[in-house]
Amino acid sequence: MGEQIYRTREGDTLDFIVHRYYGHTTQRIVEQVYLANPELSEEGVILPAGLAVKLPEITLPETEGGIRLWE
Repeated sequence: MGEQIYRTREGDTLDFIVHRYYGHTTQRIVEQVYLANPELSEEGVILPAGLAVKLPEITLPETEGGIRLWE
């Protein structure tokens, strides 16, 4: 899939973008997106419209999705 670019819209947050693009939100994914976009840390929680956010290709280990209490 490779790196993609997302152009923010009014009211977007990084958690919303990560959930929409990757299908779920974990601290590990959000941190990787911040590493690809260090300038986002200066923008605050609600991002201004029109920013180009790089969405890197992320591979998660199988256990990242959570734990199962019952098999």
